[in-house]
Parts: sequence; structure tokens; C-alpha cells
Amino acid sequence: MKNDFSESFNINRDGWRKGCNAVEYKLIRSNRRTIGIEVKPDLTVIVRAPRRATVGEIERIITEKESWIRKHLEKMRMKKEQLEESGVNLLGDEEIRELTQRAKEYIPGRVRYFAGIMGVSYGRITIRKQKSLWGSCSAKGNLNFNCLLMMTPEDVIDYVVVHELCHRKQMNHSKVFWNEVGKVLPDYNERRKKLKDYGSILRSQ
Repeated sequence: MKNDFSESFNINRDGWRKGCNAVEYKLIRSNRRTIGIEVKPDLTVIVRAPRRATVGEIERIITEKESWIRKHLEKMRMKKEQLEESGVNLLGDEEIRELTQRAKEYIPGRVRYFAGIMGVSYGRITIRKQKSLWGSCSAKGNLNFNCLLMMTPEDVIDYVVVHELCHRKQMNHSKVFWNEVGKVLPDYNERRKKLKDYGSILRSQ
């Protein structure tokens, strides 16, 4: 259970305060020691601060970082516009949570199914949003899957599941490894190409 709470404020050119030309940001206090600032892809500005930090201390840090904040807001704004033009939508926190929950309900069942067919064991299954990987398998057999897989077709999800389970037999991408994948999914090359078509989703979030 997280012991934190949030407050909403506004920023203008002279500092963080209410104003007609202000940009809204959110202050989250928790049991941390330092003040941190994050600009999220959806253009939300998050300020994280210790519970005992005064408003003056927080505003001083924010004022010092104002140029950095504005620079990153503009960067994120441009990226968002480019994605909208390309037809890829930027996902918010709530959408990520929903995808994660859906993945937790769906992917473990596919892992159990294919592990039974392949005769392999596995350890813990972790599902979260990742920036560069669709999935991975550790030397201990722990499996990681990207929640963004839920934005791809079922045959693509199955390919990623089988790919990672095949690492329980071959911890590499040798010819022997791909032969193992082919035993389960003879059309894996088609599925692999289809997965690459969804690479823009992975790179954009």
C-alpha cells in the first residue's frame, strides 16, 4: 500500500503559482528524501517531494528547473504530434494499467499451454510496460512480458510466448534455437515479421 498523496498546482513564467497562462502540474508527497521532477509523455508534469518539504523549497527547485521543464514539455509535445500524424496514439497511465491487467489475465494461460506442449518449466512471470523488449527469459527461467503485447494479435502474442519458452532449451538465438521455435510454430517467420510491424508501438510509448 502506497502512503503518498497529491496536490495540484499551476506554473507560469515567474514561478509555480496560479495564473491565466499557467501549465498545470501535480505534486506527490511521499517518504522520499529529495525533490524530483518528471515530464510524462502525455505532457503531465509530476513533482515528487518529501512529506516535510515546504512549499518554498519545492517552488525554489521548480524555478531552478523551469527551463528544463519547458524544454522537455516542448520535446514531448513534438513527439506527441508526430505520433498523432503517424496514427499511433500515446497511452496514458490508466490505459497502461488496463493493458497490464489484461495481460496478467491472458498471457500466463498461454505460457502454461505452450510449456505443456514443449515439456519445459518456468519460474516467475512478470508483466509490465517495457521500452525496448517484448519479452525476455532469465537463466533461472523467470519470464518477462511487455503489457503492450495486448495491442498485437493473438498469434503474435503466442509467438513471443513460444520464443521465450524456447530459451528454456537454448539461451541463445542459434539455428538450434530457431529449430525449436519452428517445431511449435512452423509459421514463426510470418509471426516474427508481423511483430516487427508493431515496433512503432514499442518505440513510441
